[in-house]
Amino acid sequence: MADWDYDYLIKLLALGDSGVGKTTFLYRYTDSKYNRKFTSTVGIDFREKRVVYTGTGADGMTERNFRVHLQLWDTAGQERFRSLTTAFFRDAMGFLLMFDLTNQQSFLNVRNWMSQLQANAYCDNPDIVLVGTKADLRNMRDVYARQARDLADRYGIPYFETSAVTGANVDEAVATLLDLVMKRMEHSTYGGLSSEPNGKLFVCHKVEEAPVSRSCAC
Repeated sequence: MADWDYDYLIKLLALGDSGVGKTTFLYRYTDSKYNRKFTSTVGIDFREKRVVYTGTGADGMTERNFRVHLQLWDTAGQERFRSLTTAFFRDAMGFLLMFDLTNQQSFLNVRNWMSQLQANAYCDNPDIVLVGTKADLRNMRDVYARQARDLADRYGIPYFETSAVTGANVDEAVATLLDLVMKRMEHSTYGGLSSEPNGKLFVCHKVEEAPVSRSCAC
C-alpha cells in the first residue's frame, strides 16, 4: 500500500480567537507532543494524521477497517485574516471551536464565531465541538465549567476542556467530532450502510492510530 492510499479524506477546521491555542492543540493531536514555541498563525495552515476506523458493513454486523486521512486546518484568529478564514468554512466537514479557559473575552467571542459558522459553513447546523483550552492553568482560570457547558447545551454541541501541555481530552475532542461527521455521512444517503470504501457510509465505533504520512494529500 502506498503512503498516500486511504479510503476517506476528512477535513476538520480549528477556529477561535488568536492565542487560544489552536496550533498547539493540533500539534499535540498529530504528534503527541507539546511545543511552546509556536507563534500566531498567519492565514491558514494544516496538519495531517492517519487513523483507522473500525466500522460495520452493510449487514450491520461485520466489522471492517477504514483508512482515514485527516487534514486538520489551523486558522488565524486575527480580524485581518477573517475573510480568508471564512473562505475555508464550506470545505470543512467539521469544526473545533476553541476558546481559552483563562480568557473570558475569548469565551464571549464564541457566539461571534458561531454566527460566522452558521452563515458560511456547508449548512446552517454544521458539526461542531466546543473546546476549552489551557485546562492545566487552573490558577488562572477565568471561565467556569458551568458557563461553558451551558453554552454548549444551548447550541446542542459537545464540550471538552483540554490541555495541549498534558494532552488531556485532546484525542477525545477530535474523536467526538469525527464521530459526528461520520454519522452525518451515514445519514446523508438512504438505504443503509455501505461496505464499499468509497461509499462514505459506516458507523464509527473506535479509532486506532495509523502511521502518519507527512506528504500533502490536499
